[in-house]
Amino acid sequence: MEAVTDFADRVLTWYDEHGRRDLPWQQPDAYRIWISEIMLQQTQVQTVIPYYERFIERFPDVASLADACVDDVLRHWSGLGYYARARNLHSAARIVRDQHAGVFPDNFDAVVALPGIGRSTAGAILALAFGERHAILDGNVKRVLARHEAVAGWPGKIAVARQLWASSERNTPRQRVAAYTQAIMDLGATVCTRNAPLCDSCPVRIDCRARIADAVAEYPGRNAKKDKPLRRTTMVLAVSDDAVYLERRPAAGIWGGLWSLPEIDDDDVDDWCRRVLDYRGAGRETWATLRHSFSHYDLDIQPVVVRVGTVSRKVADREDIAWSGLDENPPGGIAAPVQKLIDRLKIQRHVTNR
Repeated sequence: MEAVTDFADRVLTWYDEHGRRDLPWQQPDAYRIWISEIMLQQTQVQTVIPYYERFIERFPDVASLADACVDDVLRHWSGLGYYARARNLHSAARIVRDQHAGVFPDNFDAVVALPGIGRSTAGAILALAFGERHAILDGNVKRVLARHEAVAGWPGKIAVARQLWASSERNTPRQRVAAYTQAIMDLGATVCTRNAPLCDSCPVRIDCRARIADAVAEYPGRNAKKDKPLRRTTMVLAVSDDAVYLERRPAAGIWGGLWSLPEIDDDDVDDWCRRVLDYRGAGRETWATLRHSFSHYDLDIQPVVVRVGTVSRKVADREDIAWSGLDENPPGGIAAPVQKLIDRLKIQRHVTNR
């Protein structure tokens, strides 16, 4: 019979042989660990790696991130989604620069007070960067602990989260805290996966209550699934001399602070051209609807291309409006579906000019 040793000992023994050690942020550098932890929220490791590498190349330290303009930060975040993360990173970097002498703090209260950093993220940064003993409870850890202790219910509920936090606190060791923190995240990411978990390879399988009850798929509990609402919008691609008209979105809300195509009611395309571009009689080209899915709803985008003459490129002198050349870098971050539409414009231009 396999011996049941301490939970953390088994996880660490497994990690010593099977854990991941080639991730680009695996070094005792609080800044780089912080960037990676924010990027890894809601996003898989393999997706994050190229974004992380480009981001660190442009912003290698707190000072370079804090001194940058938010457009530059969002440009290097474009495609990762959940753009509030990037805005919070930028705000937090300025706080670290101005209130902590440019040194990322090693005090839990100071870290958790930074924009975009919650209890689990703060614990992970301090454990991985400084070896401080803090429990964490990201999505991978929730899954491991919920299954191991058969904690029923959706972790989004306060009572369930409280049980899981207690389990995380109880199982976090006092030695090798950094290794354990990485180990339990790796265990959830590579073995105790959401679908088709590799239970035979799990170091804590012998006393995993969900496995013993043949009920692994039931943990963690899921929130009641609701049908996603469908919303619709029309986006205008106003093109002139190989440049497209863009507007900066408000800081709050979906795609906050990003540059986007103007959204209007379909019946008002002509009115928009007259009012904004001082242009009448623009020819239209309507493209097929593009669907983009958010976590809480689907968005059907109806693209309408409007080609205007050079003399009609009259817009107000405002910082939140720009004509962006198709062969130039955009003025800031661009949401994925907007980039898809602009890329299609480029392809169409190439075909037309052949």
